[in-house]
Amino acid sequence: MLVPEISLTPQMVERFMARFGKERIAVLHSKLSLGERYDAWHKIVSGKVDIIIGARSAIFAPVQNLGIIIIDEEHDSSYQSEMTPKYNAKEIAEMLAKQNHCPLVLGSATPDIKSYYQAKEGKIELLTLTNRANHSHLPTVEIIDLREELQKGNRSMLSMKLQEEIKHNLEKKEQTILFLNRRGYSTFVMCRDCGYTVKCKNCNITMTYHIKQDKLKCHYCGYEEPKVTICPECHSQNIRYFGTGTQKLEEEVHKLFPMASTIRMDVDTMSKKNSHEEILNQFKENHIDILIGTQMVVKGHHFPNVTLVGVVAADSSLNIEDFRANERTFQILTQVAGRAGREKLAGRVIIQTYNPDNLAIEQAKLQNYEAFYESEIGIRKQLKYPPFCDIIVIGFTCEKQQEAIKQAKKMHEYLKHRIISEKIGILLYSPVPAPIDKIKNKYRFRMIIKCLYNEQINQLLHDALVECEGKKEITQTIEINPSNMM
Repeated sequence: MLVPEISLTPQMVERFMARFGKERIAVLHSKLSLGERYDAWHKIVSGKVDIIIGARSAIFAPVQNLGIIIIDEEHDSSYQSEMTPKYNAKEIAEMLAKQNHCPLVLGSATPDIKSYYQAKEGKIELLTLTNRANHSHLPTVEIIDLREELQKGNRSMLSMKLQEEIKHNLEKKEQTILFLNRRGYSTFVMCRDCGYTVKCKNCNITMTYHIKQDKLKCHYCGYEEPKVTICPECHSQNIRYFGTGTQKLEEEVHKLFPMASTIRMDVDTMSKKNSHEEILNQFKENHIDILIGTQMVVKGHHFPNVTLVGVVAADSSLNIEDFRANERTFQILTQVAGRAGREKLAGRVIIQTYNPDNLAIEQAKLQNYEAFYESEIGIRKQLKYPPFCDIIVIGFTCEKQQEAIKQAKKMHEYLKHRIISEKIGILLYSPVPAPIDKIKNKYRFRMIIKCLYNEQINQLLHDALVECEGKKEITQTIEINPSNMM
């Protein structure tokens, strides 16, 4: 049984234990100590347990007699590992299911477009749940146009409507979740006189200010530096901190509702062992009024007393350089809306956005997956995006920028020659800098290929790597349908 986040394992384990008993279950995920992992591994190998629950790496559990694989929230991108060795837990699950002649169940309220397309085409079986758990009603969803809030003079992170609803919830002793998919306090620091922005010295990315440590941090390489008060370019003191993260949201909630108790759930508060379990238990046991969090809070959690969900900035996932931006936005908004009103109490959802007419946001309000899918699949077909083709990203990273460019051009020429001479059905794009073109002092270039991946394409890529072997300092990577296009 796979879950997308480690924070979801305690809840899942609790449900399975209630049904099957404690002795039959082993838990596997990366936050276990080596001793705990060894004990779980040994129990599985020796056949002492027959149910394994964990995050993506649990797919490698040494199960002797595999009978079923279940992947919860199958649409989630965290099932694809971006660290070496790179793997997709869903693909491994498919292979294991075939080898063991057992069923693979992919579960989601907002399925991956590719998975749903395969189900529609009859390649996999489609099973639908038409009722919510406990037969509860879907929450009512309201969209707030933040442009109108600015016109009314409200410069707060929370719209007037969301403030009213939070106040109403506090009076009724009901709980609230506020979702903002950015951690930290301010997302970038800029000089108002010359426009200089503080960037990481190792990565071409703006630094995020974290108020508790009073430091600027890079969320890509972990580099830290003290808070900037004087511009290093023009020596002006007119430095301003822009953008909002979960720390700033927490501070604002404390100002507006000083009597409310809050707890924050993001990467910064989850560094200690079992911290996710402690935070969720605290919130679940009704000690906390408001839970503030990043995407960790949107997935699968069941809090009976949560009746209000506020999406502070629905646009953050729309403005990413990825063909799945609309799909990700729809999934996140629908999933977070699903945290409200899961028992007898009615749920309300407030979505704040600068793009109220965006299709993903409109359909998330209606919680109409079918309508969203029909629109999105039409666009994908027109533009030749998955599931109608495969996208292959060939990456080149090197500390010397010119070497990376040279190697990318060399491989591009080789592939272009082969594609033309052998009439291979491939759409090959010229190499360009990656959206984030420098991480950890290494320059990044990429080349995109659109094709229907098969053995011929696999051989072509293998030949390209052999023929265009670069210098040792150049890293070349090939990813097929990567979860992250950045």
